[in-house]
Amino acid sequence: MRKTLLPALDLLLFSNVFMGLCAVAQGLLTFYLIGSKPAYPVLGLLFTSTLGIYNFCILITRPKHPELSPQKRVRWFFAHYRLMVTLTIVAMLSLAPLFFLVSLSSKILLIFLAILSFAYGLPLFAMGDRKFGLRNIPGLKLFLITLVWTLSIVLLPVLEAQAKYQTIISFRDVTLLISKRFLFIAAVAIPFDIRDLFDDRQFGLKTIPVALGEKNAYLFCQLLLAGYLVLLFLFRNNGFNTDFVALALSIVLTGWLIFRSKWEKNEYYYFLYLDGVLILQYVFVIGFNWLSAY
Repeated sequence: MRKTLLPALDLLLFSNVFMGLCAVAQGLLTFYLIGSKPAYPVLGLLFTSTLGIYNFCILITRPKHPELSPQKRVRWFFAHYRLMVTLTIVAMLSLAPLFFLVSLSSKILLIFLAILSFAYGLPLFAMGDRKFGLRNIPGLKLFLITLVWTLSIVLLPVLEAQAKYQTIISFRDVTLLISKRFLFIAAVAIPFDIRDLFDDRQFGLKTIPVALGEKNAYLFCQLLLAGYLVLLFLFRNNGFNTDFVALALSIVLTGWLIFRSKWEKNEYYYFLYLDGVLILQYVFVIGFNWLSAY
C-alpha cells in the first residue's frame, strides 16, 4: 500500500499540482467570503499559473547535479524532467484561452502579476558582472511571493465577481481581505525560508531568517498570525459566527504547525501540512457552515 501511495504523493507534491490546488482553495475562500458564486476561469487561472510559475522557477534554477541534491523534491523533479517540462508547457499554454475569458480589469492585474512573477525568478538585472532577479534584492523575496499570492487569490476573484456577477463589496472590506490574507501567506512562507536558511546564505539571498536569525523568524511568523487574529476580531461583520470560528481555528492550527516545523525537517511536512493549511482553511469554513445548518 505504501509503495503505491508514496509515488502518487510525490507526484502530487513535487510536481506543484498540490500548490495549484492550494491557490484554487484560497480563491474559492475569497468568493465565499464576498458572497459570490465562483468564476471558473479565475479558478483555472489560479491553478495553471501557480503550477506553471512554480515549475518554471525550479527549471531555471536547476543545479549542476540535481541527483545529488539534499532535497528529495529537487531529485524527484529532475528525475522526471520530461514530464515536468511537458506539464509546465501545458500549464503555460492553458493560460492563453483562460486569459480571454476574464474581464479587462482582471486582464490588467494578470499582466502585472506575470511581470512580477517572471522578474522574481529570471536574472533580468545586472550589477557589474553579476546578474540577478528581484528575489536577490535584500528583503524582497518574501514580500514579492506574498504580494503575488495575495493579489491572485483575493483581488483577482474580487475583480471578476464585480465584473461578472455585479457583486458589491466595499473598498474597506477588500482592504481587510487583502491585509489578513497577506499576513497569513507571509506566515506560511517564512518556514520554507527557515528550512532553506543555509542555502540562502550561500546564494546571498537576504531573506527574513537570514536577517533575523532562525529563532526570531519563528517568532515573526507567530506575530503575523496574531495580527491576522486581531484584524479578524476587530472587524467581524457578523459577530462570532461560524466563519469567525473557522478562520480563527485555522490560524491557531497554522501557528501550531509552524511551531512544530522547528523540529520537523521532513519535506513532506512542509509541502503537505504547511502548504495544506491553504486548503484546510477553506475546508474549515465550508465544514463549519455545513455543520451549523444541521
